[in-house]
Amino acid sequence: MTEAEAKLMQEHGAYWGDLADKEIAVIFGPVLDPKGAWGLGVVEAKDESEVRALGANDPLIKSSVGFQFEVYPMLQAVLRKSLSC
Repeated sequence: MTEAEAKLMQEHGAYWGDLADKEIAVIFGPVLDPKGAWGLGVVEAKDESEVRALGANDPLIKSSVGFQFEVYPMLQAVLRKSLSC
């Protein structure tokens, strides 16, 4: 990874970290697919246009160096109960 690529990845991580801090991103991170690494983010939004705006404002996407994102709705989710310590 070049220095410029590393900086871009740091900006990408900071962007999604900020969305998590704002309770917009529920979870995000890299997926180590044997066919090639990619990232996954689950967000809470009022509609698809809001999700697309989040993706479009990601520094990786705005860099115009070939990154892309896809949006898939999740109609229902099951969340485990919290663990008590």
